[in-house]
Parts: sequence; structure tokens; C-alpha cells
Amino acid sequence: MRKTLYLKFLLAYLIFGAFGFITVATFVSSMTMEHIKREKADALYREATLIANTYASDLYDNKTSLDAVKTQLDALDSYLSSTIWIINPSGRIILDSSKPLDVENVNLVENFDPTVTGNTYYTVGDFFGTFKEDHLSVFAPITSHFKVNGYVVIHMPLQTLQQSAYSLLNISYILLLILFLLSLIILIFFTELVYVPLKKITYATEQYASGNMHYNFQVESEDEMGYLAASLNYMADEIARGEDNQKKFVANVSHDFRSPLTSIKGYLEAMIDGTIPPELHEKYLTIVLNETLRLTKLTNGLLQLNNLNMKGMILEKTDFDINDMIRSTAASFEGTCRSKMIGIELVLTGETLTVHADADKIQQVLYNLLDNAIKFSHNNSVIKLESAQKKSKVIISVKDKGIGIPKDSLKLIWDRFYKTDLSRGKDKKGTGLGLSIVKEIIQAHGENINVISTEDVGTEFFFTLPLVDDDED
Repeated sequence: MRKTLYLKFLLAYLIFGAFGFITVATFVSSMTMEHIKREKADALYREATLIANTYASDLYDNKTSLDAVKTQLDALDSYLSSTIWIINPSGRIILDSSKPLDVENVNLVENFDPTVTGNTYYTVGDFFGTFKEDHLSVFAPITSHFKVNGYVVIHMPLQTLQQSAYSLLNISYILLLILFLLSLIILIFFTELVYVPLKKITYATEQYASGNMHYNFQVESEDEMGYLAASLNYMADEIARGEDNQKKFVANVSHDFRSPLTSIKGYLEAMIDGTIPPELHEKYLTIVLNETLRLTKLTNGLLQLNNLNMKGMILEKTDFDINDMIRSTAASFEGTCRSKMIGIELVLTGETLTVHADADKIQQVLYNLLDNAIKFSHNNSVIKLESAQKKSKVIISVKDKGIGIPKDSLKLIWDRFYKTDLSRGKDKKGTGLGLSIVKEIIQAHGENINVISTEDVGTEFFFTLPLVDDDED
């Protein structure tokens, strides 16, 4: 059976309570008893010393009678709830507050030894076999002319002291019980604030481990536990989104590979079985060649996009004239533009505009954006390429007057293989990877790219690059 954190915490709580009661019952009990014994001994010693210096001293100096002293001792006996003796050094009891005065019968304590107390002034026991139960006995010497004439001994039953100790122990037990109940509040708070959220998080991780990345849970807390729950939810959402994108990616790749492969297979089988006559082979072989070129382009795009996604991608940055690159890129599309009667307007800032970037990759960005602009522009329209300087940045813009991008598709055009419904009729040879590659390159430079588009009006892509100040040494 798996031991949960809550059971461990509960077990620790019960062990704490058990050890608390054991401690009070043993150590606190003995310490309390010793404390009461010392305090009572101090109090009785003061009384014994007072009696020794007054009534007992007067008795031995013949300043008072035995009856008078007996009367005083009887009163103190009731007050102190103790037995008071006046005893000779030989062990003979002169006066006993617990018994009537009897001078004819000698009451002797066998083996009486006043040094039994050692370095203290009291002893605990049966007082040389006098009592059946243990007593606390306090000694105070009766002195006269530097001579010890006797002792005042006050006896108190140890049971009386134990009752006082038990009263104090009861208070300790009650305080311990209150502390135990108060600590139960901590257990309740732990249950609500830690265990319940942790149980939710544990169950959620089990769901994620089993592959259910769409499982969502809520922890209403603004502390580390809530932050952990939010992080797990975010992680699961990202993983789920990644899985969905992966499935979509596989589906798109399969579709884009299957279409040309199906065409190639169909044309080749038709030529082999004679469905297509030999005189038409060249025509259909050209089609097959174009389909293989499309597959090659798709494969190269995937490889390039994969390389761009790798962390630590090395950019060979240099200083170059972006205006000159725009001019040469535009010139490379002269034949395509002439066939569609499309003009390219260059609006460039200055003769030269130097930027610091990877020239090859930026040229690919310009090529892809201009290729898209031409592809989706209407015949007899104009595409505008513009460079502008703004503080430490250069803004490059490619603007066409073509079919535009639907509003719902603006955030999706950067996804791999994505094609809008409007573009599917015109972009039959496209792979849907161009804009993904463009965004990866620009982001790898730490720059931004954005798009503004209106259906049937046109589209404008613009991105930034860092400017190199020609005036700097």
C-alpha cells in the first residue's frame, strides 16, 4: 500500500501527541515533584528554624513550660498540616504535636542520626522506621551557648506533596491537550492549503503521464502551490498544442507528398501500359519532372525549417547594403513580372542603407515575400518594395494589391503548410512553408515581422533589421 504524504503527516501528528503525553507523565512529573518538594522543604525549614529559635529555645532555657510549647505546636500543626517534633540528640522525642503530652512514657527513635540529611536540611523516607509511609522531614537545630540541645523536626506526608504535584500535572495535561487541539488547526490548514491542491496536482500528473494532455484542473491559490498548478496546466496545454500541431504537420506532409506521388505513379503506369501513347511521353514526363521538383522543394523546405528551429543556430552576420539586395532580388523576378504584366516599384531611403544581418538568409526572406506577392497579385498591378529608417532600425516592406488574406487567417499564415482558402486556387505549387521559414529567420535575428492585409485590396509584409551607423568609426 502506498504511503501518502498526508498519512505520514498525520502519523507525525499522532506521534507528537503521544510523545507529548509521555514527556509530561515522566520528565515533567518528576521535575514537578522535585520542585514542590524543595519549595515545601524551604517553607517548613523556615518554620522549624523559627520554632527552634523561640518556643524550643525557651523550653530548654526553662523560660516556658512544656504545656505552653505543646499548645503552640498543636496550633502550628493544624496550620502547616504537618507533625512537629522536638527531639533530643539521643533520639528521645520531647514533644509530638500529633499525640497528647506524656512525660512518663519515653518515646525513643531508634538509630536517630541528625546527619542523615547530608548537605541539605531535609530527608525523605520513613524516618528511621517511625512511619509506615514516606514523609518529608525537615531538621532545624536548637542551639544555646554554641551547643546543640536538640532538634525541631517537621514531618509532612509525601502523599500530600504528590497530591499537589498531581494538581499541577493536571494543569500541564490540560495545556498539552489544548496545544494538541490547536495544532489540529495546523493539520486542517495543511489539508486544505497543501494536501488537497497537491492531490489535485498529483492526479493531474498521472493524467498527463497517461497521455491525457487535455486534462485541466484548478487550484485556487496565489502561493507557490497555485503557481505550480498554473505551470503544469500551461505545460500540458503547450504539449497538447504541440501534439495537435504534430498531428496536423504529419497530415499536411502526408497530403503534400501523396498528391505529387499519386500523379507520378499514375502517369508512369499509364505510359508503361500504353494508355499514354509514346508521342505524348515527353509531355507527361515533363509533368512528372515538375512534380519531382515540387517534392524536392518541399523536402528542402522541411530540412531548412528544421535547421532554423534548432537552438544555437549560427548566423553569419555581416554589414551589407539592404537597398542593393532589394534591387537585385527584384531584378531576379523580371521575367515572371513581365509575363503577368506586374510592375515593381522601389521606394528606397538613400543610395545605401547598411544593416547588420545574415545576408543569405535575409535575401531568402525577400525572395519568399516577393514571390508570394507576385503569386497572389492581380495582372496589371504594382508591387511596392520600400526601405525606411527609424532610429536604430531599418524597416523593409513588401506591399501588393492582390487577393489579400482573410482576417481569420492572419494569425495562421505563419504555421507550417497553412494555406488560406483564397490562395489554394492560385498557389497550386506552393508548399505552405515559405512564411514559416521567413518568420524563423527574422526571429533568429531577434527582430520582428508583421502583416497587414485586406481581402481583395492587398497585403503588406514588413520586418525590421538593425541599422549600421555609417558615421561610426
